[in-house]
Amino acid sequence: MSIVISAEIGINHNGDMSICKQLIDVAADSGADCVKFQKRDINEVYTPEYLDSARDSPWGTTQREQKIGLEFSVEQYKEIDAYCKTKGIDWYASAWDINSQIFLRQFDTKYNKVASAMIVYKKLLKEIAGEGKHTFISTGMTTYADIQVAVDIFNEHGCSFELMHTVSTYPMKDEDANLKMIETLRGKYLCFDTNITGFVCLVSANSF
Repeated sequence: MSIVISAEIGINHNGDMSICKQLIDVAADSGADCVKFQKRDINEVYTPEYLDSARDSPWGTTQREQKIGLEFSVEQYKEIDAYCKTKGIDWYASAWDINSQIFLRQFDTKYNKVASAMIVYKKLLKEIAGEGKHTFISTGMTTYADIQVAVDIFNEHGCSFELMHTVSTYPMKDEDANLKMIETLRGKYLCFDTNITGFVCLVSANSF
């Protein structure tokens, strides 16, 4: 059994490549195996009404401007890909929509990620599982029924995965960690047929 240490970058780079590279540097220097980002097609994830609503930020005065400011372009992801190679660290991303999952296919990443907020999006789960890449599935915003659907989809596609016990609060209080949930997930979903899945339950304070 191998342990993968993944450092969450998400959108904490604030759309700034210099900050992004600093975060990659810290992760690599700390011995992490990989860094994880988030990718969204904002027109797929958010409604026009929401995007046009007011929000003051360094990027403008609307939600749209703020969301666009946090998303990297294909050229920037190519830069991330090249930079991670120089640092000897893998990267991958959680896609929040099908367009973003298709976007990520142009990069030879080792892993996929399902954000817990997206575990109810069956079409996206099927797109991800269909790629056959080992996938981390967060469970912070889910029910047992949601988890079972995801497990079934990945088993049907023969795609290996890991369920992650995650807590969707920022910052997470120690008393909310609920570490016993790891054993609950393992007991309910652990698969012994390694030809299909074979997965381990992990813990994280971040479910995205």
